[in-house]
Amino acid sequence: MKIILIRKGARKIMKNFKKLFLSAALIAGGAIGLAQNPSTVRADYVPEKLSVQFVPSSNAESIESKAKPLEKLLKKELGVPVKVSVSTDYNTIVEAMGSKQVDVGFLPPDAYVLAHKQYNAKVLLQALRYDVKNNKSDELDKSKLVDFYRSQIVVRKDSGIKSLKDLKGKKIAVQDTTSTSGWIYPAVSMYKQGININDKKNKIKTVVVKGHDQGVISVLNKNTDAAFVFQGATRLVKKDTPDINDKVVPIYTTTKIPNDTVTVRGDMSPKWQKKIQKAFKDIAKTKEGHKVISSLYSHEGYTDSKDSNFNILRQYDKTAEKLDK
Repeated sequence: MKIILIRKGARKIMKNFKKLFLSAALIAGGAIGLAQNPSTVRADYVPEKLSVQFVPSSNAESIESKAKPLEKLLKKELGVPVKVSVSTDYNTIVEAMGSKQVDVGFLPPDAYVLAHKQYNAKVLLQALRYDVKNNKSDELDKSKLVDFYRSQIVVRKDSGIKSLKDLKGKKIAVQDTTSTSGWIYPAVSMYKQGININDKKNKIKTVVVKGHDQGVISVLNKNTDAAFVFQGATRLVKKDTPDINDKVVPIYTTTKIPNDTVTVRGDMSPKWQKKIQKAFKDIAKTKEGHKVISSLYSHEGYTDSKDSNFNILRQYDKTAEKLDK
């Protein structure tokens, strides 16, 4: 049985839940830090043990096994024990950082914006990846590293779906509502062309899948008509389906999206922010470290980042709120 997630109003529900949670924490007297203005929280936290968490872009168990070697590499750079784990979804890791259960998060851009707004999380780095040669294939241009990527809407080549208007009345595989490439950018792009994915008159159904590989597979297997995925997601299933690009093709490619982040909790001390920043950049330059980060999210290295790099995301978020109106 396929579970269809009705997304209309999801953002409002999430916001109301957070407000209720914060109020309850204040009344209970057990989470005073959460009740403070995030921007006024003192940045003096020095970790004795570092907790690093990832979000699944593909099979969660696979991500965790690939990430485990980072524990040893980071411990060597930072001099403290390191625990690596994988979150169930984007919202969970944001809340875990806000409640100080996670020190470092590998957050996609929209999840970072949410973490910064709610808990003053600090972005340290943006990932560098090889650019994609063109919008029609997933072939990489290994002569060019960039700090951005794009989202695509993919369909079966034999589906007859050629444009965004053809998605009316169709079933679309999507990621969590805080996923930039798996929800925000493609949904807003549709909205800007007059198609509100949440408007009942368009008769569009959305199915939440865990990982962009699952989005591609759902289209391949005809479980959904289309999928919101990051550009090049077909590479994730090429091992099992070598001719995937002959069967699943993009009908739309979005504008540039800032790359994934390495983000720390809001009260991390400036000294440790710099240590963590340097550690990830240094690890990425080693043979072993590069192998780990490349296998995880196709990261080829890291570049310093700042909050203003994500203002474009905030603009898209404002438009995304209109989807529920």
